[in-house]
Parts: sequence; structure tokens; C-alpha cells
Amino acid sequence: MTGNPSRVPLGTSDLSVYPLALGGNVFGWTADEQQSFAVLDAYAAAGGNFVDTADVYSAWAPGNTGGESETVIGNWLRSRGNRDDVVIATKAGMHPEARGLGAATIKAAAEGSLRRLGVERIDLYYTHRDDDTPVEEFVTALDELVREGKVRAVAASNISAERLAEALAFAEREGLAKYVAVQPHYNLVSRGTFEGPLADVVAEHGLATVPYYALASGFLTGKYRPGGPEVDSARAEGAARYLDEPRGPKVLEALDTVAAEHGVAPASVALAWLAARPTVAAPIASARTLDQLPPLLAATGLELTAEQTALLDAASE
Repeated sequence: MTGNPSRVPLGTSDLSVYPLALGGNVFGWTADEQQSFAVLDAYAAAGGNFVDTADVYSAWAPGNTGGESETVIGNWLRSRGNRDDVVIATKAGMHPEARGLGAATIKAAAEGSLRRLGVERIDLYYTHRDDDTPVEEFVTALDELVREGKVRAVAASNISAERLAEALAFAEREGLAKYVAVQPHYNLVSRGTFEGPLADVVAEHGLATVPYYALASGFLTGKYRPGGPEVDSARAEGAARYLDEPRGPKVLEALDTVAAEHGVAPASVALAWLAARPTVAAPIASARTLDQLPPLLAATGLELTAEQTALLDAASE
């Protein structure tokens, strides 16, 4: 069964987002500006309004220094004149020149992101990866950015249940801006990276979940098969390793079954399963080319039956 996706609330914030976030990690890396603009245009034309990036994207690529993705997105926003129509999420803490969650680092990182994006305010600002900075320091720094009007809402990626609870408690006690969302590694072949204590804290506090690696670096698209042809992708090695785990082939088989029943691609089913999990507002998926986008968009209108969900649950345990 399919339907028209509507905006979903992002946790306790005043942000409303399309139920599929477009990952910006490929922009300025495996997708040049022209390709990136085409994907962004098509996503927006389909009703999409939630674009996810980070200041470190894509410092790992030869010749890049970080900030390339933000620059591409900023150029797109400026050229299309659609800033008010798009919820922009970016992250601080992993840029080569702005590492960690110290107060001064967060503030400098925010200024860099605002400049590259060409915007006056970041809609959703994540601490990219937790470190040993006291929660009092980074929560206060984030609150100051909100009070200054440079950030609308704050969120956390790659954080433990304990640290998340500590940060939320401190913000509550001091009347500071609280995290409204988390961005964990979470998908059909990696459930333990979120389910359990972290998911419990998220649910208890009414936070939204915006999972990354939603398609397991492309593995859940179904293009990686036992004995299958090599895949031309920068992430092929990371994705293919799931074939060596007992769960990987079982999940592919279940995805094939459900996909055939709906007449959609396996990627659509994998994202629909994730979107239906408790607290999940919008999985993140990226498209390097236009032809990779339709299966991602198709997930937003796909509703799985209880039997189909049970089949996927069992295969992914």
C-alpha cells in the first residue's frame, strides 16, 4: 500500500520534515556540482525539504579539505532562491581544522558552516561525534548559538545512551536548548547500533531519530550479491562485507520477497522498514546520480504489512 507522504515533526522542535532526508555526503565528492544540483532539484521537486550534511564532508577525498558538501548546497540554495523551503542539517566536531566539542571549536565550526552554506541560520545542528568534553561545555555552547539566532535546533550523532541522558538532564536543569534528535548508525543489518539503551533514552525524551547508513553503504539496495559482479562505488568494499555475515544474505532474501510483493526496489523496502521504527522521523539516504533517487523517494509512500515487517524483523535479528 502506498500513500502521499506528508511532513513529520522533528522531535520536540518546531521543524517539520519530509520523511526521507537527502544525504549530502556525496556532494563535492563522488557527485560534482552539476550532478549534485540535479539530484537536489529532483528531490525538492518530489516534495523533499530535509538535506543532511556536515562540515567534514568530504575531507577524506584527495584534494578536498572539508566543507565541499556545504559549499555545493549553499550554491544550490542561492541559485534556486529556495532557502526558506529547505531544512538544512549540518554537524560540528570532525572537520580537520575544527575537531572536538570544545565551546570555542563549536562556535568556530558554526561560523564556517554558515559561511559555506551562505545562510544566516542552521536549521538543525548536530554534535557529530561525542568526545570527552564535559556536557556542560558543549550544551552551553550550543545554547548560545540558538540564543544568537544562528541555530534553530540542536541534535546529536554518534553518542551513547549515558551521555545523551546526561546532556538532556543538564539542559533541562539549566533551562538551555535541548537535543531534539539523534542521528545513529541504524539499518536492517545493524540494529544493535541503536536499539536498546540509546533507543530507550530517545523514546523517553520524545526525540526524533534520523538514521545514517540507512542502506548500509548501498548493501540494502540489493546490488551486492554472493558471487555477483563487482560494483563501481567508492563504498563497495564496506558494503560487500555484509555478505560475509549470516544476517546479510537472509536480509537480502527477505527484501527481495517484500519488494516483489510491492513491485518496488529492495532499497525502497529497507527504507520503509526503517521509517516505520519507533521514533524514526526520516532515514538519511544519498544519491550520486538521478537514477539512484526514485527508489529512495518511493520509500516515503510505502507501507509494509505486519507480515512483511515480521519477515524483515526475523531476517535481521
